[in-house]
Amino acid sequence: MTEYKLEVTTGDQQYAGTWDHIFITLFGTEGQSERTELDNFGIDFTTGTTGNYTISTNLSLGKLLLVKVEKDPALIRPENEWYFSKIVVTTPEGEAILFPCYRWISRGELVELRGGRALKAFEEDHPMLIDHRKHELILSKSFYQWKLLAEGLPYINNFNNVYELPAEIRFSKSKATELHNCNMATGMELQLKGLLGSKEQWESIDDMKNIFMWKKTTLSEYVTEHWKEDDFYGSQFLNGVNPNVIKRCSELPPNFPVTEKMVKPFLEEKSSLKKELKKGNIFLYDQKKLDGIPTRAYNGEPVHVTPGLCLLYVNPENKLMPIAIQLYQQPSELNPIFLPSDLETDWLLAKMFLKNADAMDHQVVEHHMRTHYLAEVYTLAALRSFSVIHPLYKLLFPHFQYTVHANITGRINLFGPDGTMSKSSLAYEGLVELMRSAFSETTYSSFCLPENIIARGLESIPNFYYRDDGLKLWNIINSFVKAVVGYYYPSDSEVRKDTELQEWISEIFTHGFLGNTASGFPASFHTVEEVIKFITMLIFTVTGQHTVVNNGQYDYYGWSPNQSFLLVKPPPTTKGQSSMNTILETLPDVNHTVIFSALVWVLSQKYTAMIPMGAYPDERFQEPAPKQMIKEFQAELSDLSEAISTRNLQLEIPYTYLNPTEIENSITL
Repeated sequence: MTEYKLEVTTGDQQYAGTWDHIFITLFGTEGQSERTELDNFGIDFTTGTTGNYTISTNLSLGKLLLVKVEKDPALIRPENEWYFSKIVVTTPEGEAILFPCYRWISRGELVELRGGRALKAFEEDHPMLIDHRKHELILSKSFYQWKLLAEGLPYINNFNNVYELPAEIRFSKSKATELHNCNMATGMELQLKGLLGSKEQWESIDDMKNIFMWKKTTLSEYVTEHWKEDDFYGSQFLNGVNPNVIKRCSELPPNFPVTEKMVKPFLEEKSSLKKELKKGNIFLYDQKKLDGIPTRAYNGEPVHVTPGLCLLYVNPENKLMPIAIQLYQQPSELNPIFLPSDLETDWLLAKMFLKNADAMDHQVVEHHMRTHYLAEVYTLAALRSFSVIHPLYKLLFPHFQYTVHANITGRINLFGPDGTMSKSSLAYEGLVELMRSAFSETTYSSFCLPENIIARGLESIPNFYYRDDGLKLWNIINSFVKAVVGYYYPSDSEVRKDTELQEWISEIFTHGFLGNTASGFPASFHTVEEVIKFITMLIFTVTGQHTVVNNGQYDYYGWSPNQSFLLVKPPPTTKGQSSMNTILETLPDVNHTVIFSALVWVLSQKYTAMIPMGAYPDERFQEPAPKQMIKEFQAELSDLSEAISTRNLQLEIPYTYLNPTEIENSITL
């Protein structure tokens, strides 16, 4: 008799264990084992345990190819899913082979697991595995399908609700419960206070401090006290939730007629606008993408989203200061240029309307489209194109595991016709149109942080912690990806003949970027370097970049006067006519204010199921080399975390969003 030793691991998730019977069949090059029930004395397959079993065969099965796992009911007990992590099979020859699963299995379900070294399709050398791989991909393509949401936008997945998703890409029960409880507790607090549903206007700015009793952060408290200050306002364009919008200005655009006389009082003594432009100290914020975007109606009247322009100046104290704001693209007598020397409330209103436009850009373009939407494209293409034994599937799956679930929920609750963001200044039609307009101008280089920073002329602007931390993180990711990809693709020819890799990028280009060659996104891969760059961009986008645009939402939006999703009065068209009462009338009513505050609180939370960047809790690689690369990646992330934490001790406003301990491994919310 020949014996195969099995170590079967049940996950440690809530309710992971099962009472059902589990059967195993081993397949090798020389035959297969009998279907064998795994049954030790006592209780098997309890949460977080590993059971040891033996399967005996008359002869060696040869090279082990597949493991078939079946889950049958135990007597008449009710159904309970089993979270099956992995099997390690030790052959009679002493080879230990990893067969990863990491998914929920239902009653009556069977799974066939591939084990051993990660393989590209052209490396398969056994007819059974070749056929198994082809069948696997046929099933994947029939199950995961593309669907068009709107013309001119990336395609989305074909599922109508999260319950149609396979369990391995759905939120865990504990995460779903925690998220639900956070929503319920937040809504209940607002209802008990009589705020939710209230159509009253705020009687004073200070009344907004009492929206929540305990839901505060150190930074949200700072924003509450400093939101009117110009230096803090300017700093948000560098280190707030939307740091990819300003660029160095060497020449004023013709539709923004700022004069020397206007801004001279705010520049260095004896300097001039011309000199500061030449020295590279002037920066431009331009929201022309919002020009002509339809807005929502409020009390029967359309609200105003101002596609404004703002001139910013790095002063001798290295502070980025707003020095001129024009709220619409075309200058006119009814579209004055506002200055810091204007009436305080005029200047404050101008800054608020600019920040309202920035909120629309941030949520719709930078957050939803550029991270969530495109991450879904990368995910769906991978699920359709890669076998689970493919090295890039093993590398990338932890970075997109729950993205489809998050996006289905988001398109209903946040960005759907009845979602929370449809109560913002744009409503659903405006949200879609803004996304479509911005997407038509999307470029590959804008997603690659080193190129993005250079293109915007921000290499040397001071106190730009997003840039400093982001470039370090980018380089760490790039080094890791270069090691893994180089290990599996030793030459460019291996890239060119990998049909699954080529299909993946082709589907991304076709269904994600709609075949737009002007975008610069690749339609195919020809070199190892191209693969490394694209995967570096992908991992940076779904980890660091998403954290930047997501985690600080309550910090900056929690205090509505700093940045509101909705302003209900028209912007000022003349100077000297406003007051603090005007600002109160311009801010949304109590109900809208607390709805938006609740939204950003829920979105900004760090939930217990959060998997930090680089953790890779599921063991998917058999080979020692990628395992060592992951360890080195984790060590570099740890060093960066320590450096950022040390730097932040010296800052009045710590920048934490790119600290690896704060970054989630994928988009899950």
